[in-house]
Amino acid sequence: MFSIFYSDRFLDHDTGRDHPERAARLTAIKTELERSTFANQLEWLVPTPIETRPVNDVLLLAHTPEHIARVTEFAASGSQFESTPVSAASDDVARLAVNAWIDGVDQVLAKNSPAFVLARPPGHHALPNDGMGFCLFGNAAIAAMYAIEHLGLSRVSILDWDVHHGNGTQAIVEKHSKIRYCSLHQFPAYPMTGAASETGEFGNILNVPLNPGMGSDGYNAAFELQVLPWLRSGNPELLIISAGYDAMTVDPLARMQLNADDYARFTEWCLGITPRILFGLEGGYDLDGLAMAVARTIETCLRLDQSSH
Repeated sequence: MFSIFYSDRFLDHDTGRDHPERAARLTAIKTELERSTFANQLEWLVPTPIETRPVNDVLLLAHTPEHIARVTEFAASGSQFESTPVSAASDDVARLAVNAWIDGVDQVLAKNSPAFVLARPPGHHALPNDGMGFCLFGNAAIAAMYAIEHLGLSRVSILDWDVHHGNGTQAIVEKHSKIRYCSLHQFPAYPMTGAASETGEFGNILNVPLNPGMGSDGYNAAFELQVLPWLRSGNPELLIISAGYDAMTVDPLARMQLNADDYARFTEWCLGITPRILFGLEGGYDLDGLAMAVARTIETCLRLDQSSH
C-alpha cells in the first residue's frame, strides 16, 4: 500500500476566483488517483488534527513568532501576503498542511517506504519572516527540521523539482549543516533567486538554474551530472521532495517542456538513492497535467516496490 496524506479541509483555503493555486488542483489529483488502475493500492490517511497537535513548536523551527502571528491575523481579516490571498480558514488549513508533512515524515521512516502529502497551501517560497508566492509556511523545510530536531536524524536532503526556485526553503535550511537542499528551476523566473553561486554556509545548497524552454534532455543531463551525484554524496536518511509539477509543457506559469513520464523517471532515479522519500505537493497549475504527473510519480513508487519483492 502507498500512503497519501489528504484532508478535504485543504480545499477550504480560499484564494479567490481565478487564482492558479486553487482547491481544484487537489480535486483533480484525487479524482485521477481514485480512477487509476492502482487505486486499490492507495492508503488515504487523514493528517493529525491541529486540535490534537498544535504546530506552534514545529513552526518555530522555521519561522519567526511575528510571522506565525501575522498569518493568523491576516487570515482573520482576509488580507494577503504578496501574491497569496488568504481566507478565514487559511491559518488552520496551513497548519494542518504542516501536520500532514510531519505525519508523512513519521510514516516514511516507520515503513521505510515512500509517501505523498497531497496538501495545500504549498510552502517552498515561505520565508522565515514572511509568506510569498502562494506559500504561508515552509512545509518541506519544517519537515526536514522536524526530522533533525525531534527525531534525531543527522542527514536530511531536500530535492525541489518545482519549476520555481524554493527561496524560502533555502533561506530556512542554508545555515543547517545536517540539511542539504537542491533545486532545479527555470531561470530567469519568479522569484529571481537560486543562482548556482548560492551554496550555503556548509556547501549544503546546490542550485541548478535552467534556461527557459528546457525539456527532457536538459533535465536528464542536470540530474545525471549534478543532482543525483550530489544527493548520493549526502547519503540521506530521509529525502524530502518538493514535488512541483509546473515544469510541464502545458503549465501556464512557466516555460519548460516536461511531461508526466519525466516525473516518473525522476522518481525512479531518486528511489535508487533511498526508499525513504516523502513527496509533498508544491506547484503545478494545469489540472489535467498535474493530476497525470502525480499519478505517474505514485505509480512508479508502487511498480518499483513490487519489483523489489
